[in-house]
Amino acid sequence: MKTSLLGFMTILEKNKPYIAMLFIQFVYAGMALLSKAAISKGMSPYVFVVYRQIFASLALSPFAYFDSKHATPLSCNLLCKLFLVSLVGLTASSNLYYVAINYTSATFAAASTNTIPSITFIMAVIIGVETISIKYMHGMAKILGSILSLSGAIVFALVKGPSIDFIRWHHENQNHNSHSFTKIHSKGDNIKGSLMMLSANTGWSLWLILQGFIVKQYPAKFRLTIIQCFFSFIQSGILAIAMERNPSAWKLGWDFHLLSVAYCGIIVTAICYWLQVCTVETKGPVFTAMFTPLALVLTAIFSAIWWKETLFWGSIGGTVLLVLGLYSVLWGKNKEGVIVKEENFEDGQAKAGTKLECVIQS
Repeated sequence: MKTSLLGFMTILEKNKPYIAMLFIQFVYAGMALLSKAAISKGMSPYVFVVYRQIFASLALSPFAYFDSKHATPLSCNLLCKLFLVSLVGLTASSNLYYVAINYTSATFAAASTNTIPSITFIMAVIIGVETISIKYMHGMAKILGSILSLSGAIVFALVKGPSIDFIRWHHENQNHNSHSFTKIHSKGDNIKGSLMMLSANTGWSLWLILQGFIVKQYPAKFRLTIIQCFFSFIQSGILAIAMERNPSAWKLGWDFHLLSVAYCGIIVTAICYWLQVCTVETKGPVFTAMFTPLALVLTAIFSAIWWKETLFWGSIGGTVLLVLGLYSVLWGKNKEGVIVKEENFEDGQAKAGTKLECVIQS
């Protein structure tokens, strides 16, 4: 019994980054459902971000004690970096995303989010965090996986095909669902929303990459996340005051809006942001971003169950491409890691052998 338990704990410890990212995607699926419903019911997207960040800051504050052994002095230079990183990755990205939902369809919003892995991979290559080598199989796997993952997300969102027959409630609730969550947008609104959504995804991708640099300077991850959330709260608050002049928009009662911002603030922003920082430190930004397409699949499944929205066979095809692309990139990343470890080991042995020869000769 003890042996099996130890074996299970060993497997769990070895696969912590994978388990963390799967958990994050389930949480993000819930975020998409709750935030979409809250904003469609009239909540201001600017106010939504403000409450989300303050909930996250308060939820993480008690855990800052656990980072006491990793605490390092906060220099003015580091604070300025954190302020700018928060402005780009949390404040700008979140506000652009929620505002863009009002100008585009929910389908496009879900599909465009899945451009994050490709954007992150391209930006990481440009900055020098990631490398591409078409001479090796793992390099081709990373490139092919990114293309397949992005293609799968597009197919999932845009290609419908026949509906899945065992879901019988589509025709009964089609009018209700379209009235509740779908709006008719003009061509200008669609272009505006598309550009805003792309900008939001670019900001989030840049945030993922910059976390790898920031966490090396400040390894206290809880405090790092709290500081960024608090900076984002201040920044978003200033933006919301400037954009939302109606005082009634700030009212928050014991209703669905409170549930949505509490969930997005405590579970999504606080817990998941911290998990992402940890994963970026151990596996890199591209590994973290490549799990993003799974949230689209989970959102569609939960929407079909709770909101009784229909699913199409085109979505199944997109899911297959997503899984293949995800597996390809992860395989490439793991293979690359193994090769790097072997090269480091060989270099270490070579250096040790050189030192031994020098000792013998002397």
